[in-house]
Amino acid sequence: MGVSRVPGRIEDYAMIGDMQTAALVGRDGSIDWACLPDFDSAACFAALLGDEQNGCWTLRPDGTDAPADRRRYRGQTLVLEQEWDTDTGSVRVIDFMPPRGSMPHVVRIVEGLRGTVRMNTTLRIRFDYGHVVPWVHRSGSELVAIAGPDSIWLSSPVHLQGHNLTHDTTFTVTEGQRVPFVMTWHPSQVEESDHLDAEKALSRTERFWERWVDQCTYDGPYREAVVRSLITLKALTYQPTGGIVAAPTTSLPEEIGGVRNWDYRYCWLRDAT
Repeated sequence: MGVSRVPGRIEDYAMIGDMQTAALVGRDGSIDWACLPDFDSAACFAALLGDEQNGCWTLRPDGTDAPADRRRYRGQTLVLEQEWDTDTGSVRVIDFMPPRGSMPHVVRIVEGLRGTVRMNTTLRIRFDYGHVVPWVHRSGSELVAIAGPDSIWLSSPVHLQGHNLTHDTTFTVTEGQRVPFVMTWHPSQVEESDHLDAEKALSRTERFWERWVDQCTYDGPYREAVVRSLITLKALTYQPTGGIVAAPTTSLPEEIGGVRNWDYRYCWLRDAT
């Protein structure tokens, strides 16, 4: 039996979000935390608190769990870019959540930069913090996972295969090629996914953040740090009410071996003030 993957350090995760919820992406290309549809919803990816059996979504070069060689946010946005160099080429994974329309989306785009890279993606959806394994089936070209009131739809030109309560596949990407993955949450009674064009959503998401940042009038020596802090606070602001959550996580010990493990996914009036 293989050794379970150990989640990364909290400081090694990057956040993406749509101002109603957020997801945490590790340096190894794994989304280990995501609560859908809202900040305070039960997590469908909770490997951050356990291991991959609690739910995660990995997307990285096949045959390695090495961290990305480069990682950054694209310009003054909340669009994350991670790049790997392999023996056969280089590849970029673009992760983001577009500003919320009717339903939340997590979008991942694989972009070939040089040569040819063989990629692997593994999807383990576990609702209710890893306690519930969904029923998974196909609806046309989409993969659908349903459990109780929740459903997740995955749309991609790449076909994932199911086995051992997991869906995964390998595929190749060449220089200039882009392969999208769009994951959408719906109430389970909705019978058709809210279709999203990944490339158009990327452009719309970039424009949203760039226009919002343009309102910042600070022009001092630390503008880059100030803008990045403002973007983070904006991402943690629950759009329908304006409340700022303390953090997108819960149940992490305040100190190793300690007993305090607050739920930070609420607006603490003291901190917000």
